[in-house]
Amino acid sequence: MRNILITVMMLVVVVLLFNAIVAKDTTGTKDQIETQGNAANTKINTITIP
Repeated sequence: MRNILITVMMLVVVVLLFNAIVAKDTTGTKDQIETQGNAANTKINTITIP
């Protein structure tokens, strides 16, 4: 029973960390990747389309 409780608590911590680090709206990793990807697409389009 104790092992199950520890496992559940660890999963909750992982979910909270994921939400705080990766999925945060403006400063999360996902938003930073999208921002840099959009900038890269814009640069590529300006190179290929004069």
